[in-house]
This record gives sequence, C-alpha cells and structure tokens, in this order.
Amino acid sequence: MFGFFNQPKKTNEEKTETVASFLAKGSVSIKDIIAPSFIEVDFNHLKIDDRYYRTLYVVGYPRYVSANWLYPLITFDHPLYISMYIYPTETKGVLEDLKRKIAEMEATIENDIKAGKVVDPSLQVALDDALALQAELAKGAERFFQFGLYITIPAETKEELDQITKQVDSVLSSMLIIAKQATLQMEEGFKSTLPMFYDKLEVWRNMDTTSLALAFPFATASLTRNEGILYGINQHDGSLIIFDRFTLENANSVILGKSGGGKSFLVKLESLRLLMMGVEIIIIDPENEYQKLASSVGGEFVVFSPVSPYKINPFDLAITETTADELSNKILDLHSLMRVIMGDLTPSQDALLDKALVLAYQEKGITQDPETFKNEPPLLEDLYKVFLGMETPEAKELADRLEKFVRGSAAGIFNAHSNFDIKNHLTVFGIRDLEENLRPVAMYIILDYVWNRVRKDRKKRILVVDEAWYLIKHKDSAAYLHSFAKRARKYLLGLTVITQDVEDFLSTDEGKAIINNSSLQIILKQSTASVEKITETFYLTGGEKHFLLSAGVGEGLFFAGRSHVGFYVIASPEERALIE
Repeated sequence: MFGFFNQPKKTNEEKTETVASFLAKGSVSIKDIIAPSFIEVDFNHLKIDDRYYRTLYVVGYPRYVSANWLYPLITFDHPLYISMYIYPTETKGVLEDLKRKIAEMEATIENDIKAGKVVDPSLQVALDDALALQAELAKGAERFFQFGLYITIPAETKEELDQITKQVDSVLSSMLIIAKQATLQMEEGFKSTLPMFYDKLEVWRNMDTTSLALAFPFATASLTRNEGILYGINQHDGSLIIFDRFTLENANSVILGKSGGGKSFLVKLESLRLLMMGVEIIIIDPENEYQKLASSVGGEFVVFSPVSPYKINPFDLAITETTADELSNKILDLHSLMRVIMGDLTPSQDALLDKALVLAYQEKGITQDPETFKNEPPLLEDLYKVFLGMETPEAKELADRLEKFVRGSAAGIFNAHSNFDIKNHLTVFGIRDLEENLRPVAMYIILDYVWNRVRKDRKKRILVVDEAWYLIKHKDSAAYLHSFAKRARKYLLGLTVITQDVEDFLSTDEGKAIINNSSLQIILKQSTASVEKITETFYLTGGEKHFLLSAGVGEGLFFAGRSHVGFYVIASPEERALIE
C-alpha cells in the first residue's frame, strides 16, 4: 500500500478502474472497500475514522411507566443508535424464582418487625409488586421476558461526545432510568447497537408483557379525527390531518408565520371548507385580502373608511340581554376602548371618563333597568359634549383627545349609529383604507360588535382576526382580545388569531395567554429573528426549529393539544380558483 503514495494523482474514473481491476483479480474484497481505515478502541469510547462513539447500557428502570415512555429518548435532538433485545423466558422457572424471592423479602420484613426495627418502605413496595406479578403470571395474564436496552452516541469530536453523553444521561435521569457507560466494553457495546442482533453486552432486566409493550418505541404521528375538515397532509406518514374545531376543548386557533409563509391562504382554505360545513365566518381584514373570497362565495364585504356607508356605534347595547349588569359591563369595555383612542389616562382622568360615560347614557334615558336598553344609544359625539359641559381643564383635555373622532379627520367613521347587521354566511370587515393608528380602534369596535351579535344568536361561528399584533401592541385591546378568547367557547364561537409579528405577539402576557387558550396552533415558516422565541414558547427540538427556518410556503407544524406534526397545506384546483 505504501507504493501508492508516490504515484501521481488519479481521476475518479481511474480510481474506479483500479478498484475494479483489484476485484477482478480477487485481491480486494467488498469488506476491504467498505471497511473504515482504522478503529481506535479506548476505555470509554471508540474512534472509527474521524467519528467518536460511546455506548451506554441501562441497568435501572422506573417502577411505573406509561405508554410510549421512551419517547423523549427516541426523539432526542441528536442521532442515537438504540437497540432493544428481548428474550422470552419460561414462566415456570420465573414463578419458582419469584416464589423464593417473595419468601426472602417476607422473612426479612418479619425479622425487622420482631427486632423492633422500622420496615424498609422500598422493601415493602418490592414485595407488593412481586405478589401482584406472581398472581398475574399464575393466571397467564402476563409473560416474562429478559430485556436489554443499549444506546450508542455518535459525535464528530471528543468534546461533543462528552457533551451529548451528559445530555442523554440527563434525559434518562428525568425518566428515572439509570444508565452506565460500557467501560472497557466499547467495542462490544458498539456491535450490540448495530442492526445485526449481536448482543455482546448481555445486560438484561426481567420485564413483564405490559411493561415491555409500553416500551414499544414507535408512536404514531397521526392527527386525524372521524369528523371535521382537511387541514393538510402529515409529512411524517402521509396521513390526512382532519379536525373539527368545535369538538375540541375550545374552537380557538392561533396561526403564526412570517410574511409570505401561506397564512392567509390557509385561513381562506379553512374558511371555504368550514362554510361547506354550515359554519358562519366573520373576518377582520386589515389589508382587504379576503375581498375576492367574499365575492367568490357570495359573502358580504364591509369597508370601513371615512366615506364608507357602513357604520358601527361602539355604544350599542345587546338589547336582548336581560341581565342588570349589561350597562356596567359595556361601560367597562368602553373604558378600554377610550384608552385605545385617547392613550393612557391618569386615575383621576379615568374616574372622570367613567362619570362622563354614565351621564352620556343617562341623557338618552338608559339606566341599569334592562327595559331602557331599547332606547337609542349615545354616540361618541354625546360623550364629547358631556366632557365639554363639565367645564374643567381635565375634562377639556379629554374632549380635545376625542375631537379628531367627532369633528376631525376621523369624524365619519365611529360617530354614527349602526346601520347594518351580520346576516351573511361570510362577512369580511375591511379596514385597509383607515390610517395606521385607527386600525386598532376599528378592530376593537368590530370585536365588540361581533360579541354583541354572538350573544344574541348562538350558532357555530369562526371569527378571524388577521394581523392581531395591531391589538396586542395596546395593553387594553390585548386584554380584550384575551378575554374574547376565554369567553368565546360558551357561545359556540371559535377565534382564529393570525400574526406575522411573532416576536412582539409572544413577548406579551396576553399573547401567550391567547396561545394557551387555543386548542389548535399552527406555526408556518419563520424568520431567524423570531424562531428562537417560537422554540422557547413551544418547546421545539432543534430539528423542528430548523424545519421552520427551511419550510416552504404552506409548510409548518400543526399542534392539536399535546401532539404536533409537520404538515403541508393542500388544496384542489377548484379551491385555489375560488381563493385566488
């Protein structure tokens, strides 16, 4: 072999011809070609070519395990070679050994009692387990096996190998599993984890049928129900992701993704399919993206602008509500709205606002009596006049803050009586024509209007709030959206919150609370700036993090409860035509 070092360099074709000639002469076998150049066997690791390997074997197991209890190990964020060896044993011999062991433990406990000692609790627990297992084996309900579990860790460097070993050991310890390194047996350990059924370590533990079944390492990644609509294709096994939001704990969902990741397309597709299921859809659309969809399916597109004929009065009461505290609740909601309109208020200004709101309703003959709720409600202009009538500097300042919405550039938007009702199966509120700082106000007023409508007539509805970061960036509107998410379930309403400003959304307590109050969470392609926050919030693995960074349009992670899978959105040509 040394003669080759002085030879001129050969091309790949020449090398192939050389190998072929050696094979033809019989001087080199297939094993010679695929074998590593060298193997270095150390006390606690192997080095094969440029890679390091270390094998662990399990010697201690938890007393109680649940289904798929090895899942944290199987899904560990680093390649692992895991081997399980299962050897059936004769029940008769096991019963005899168990009988002898039970007798020894009973004798030990009896001697401790006679000697006045405190019985070792672990010994009593072991005796109880042994007696229960003996009964199951005698009845034939259980069988006995010997079980070996070995783990080999590959790494590029010795330092990485030590680091990954500590992480694996930590994961195993969190599962109450005790593992040891195969010191001085690294070669045998490595061979034992190759797919050759070559058990050279022979470190076994007795295990019954139930415990062994629970160690089955493969968990289904399917997220499919018998009813609902299609959300996409499971990238793990190609199965369909089908869900009915209204059969879950709540019908809320959150969709997070960067611009261009396919959020709007997914929501349009979901809305189209829900419409076929008889669900009413209401959408708050800051960019008028859903106008074509509304036109395609015969929906209603409601435009908010200074010249729009559509008006919503934020002072409207739910006139079918008979509870005496309806007016009080409305005034509290108006407090939050006014803080969105006027900015932060001091405690004295807030008290003044409360007094002015009560007076505005009283001037229209509306009191705590539910019968008065049928009277015509006040307008923003009436509140403005109340402030002016107080004739104090503080009231004058609050009136000045409202003047833009009563007599200024925004006068024709929110200072009018409501003149329409939601009667269509798809209603889209378009607010693109409003200036940037008016959009949170419009979204808040629409939310409040929808809330009144939902309480009047209970039916399955989905409310979509696109670009929810407009509301989240204001403390009061964020709290109102969170409250909306918590109360929606009682009125058969599902709230869908969409945002591309993921980092700001997740940095607020209200944003996190909305996610926690959503049974469905969908994370599409993410930017490098926001993926760390996503990873921290949803406890993603490194592989899932990189998947979100490299995902294509319409690809991401689909969360339903505690389960989640990678998925991609799929639509028929007919659906695409309606949407696009």
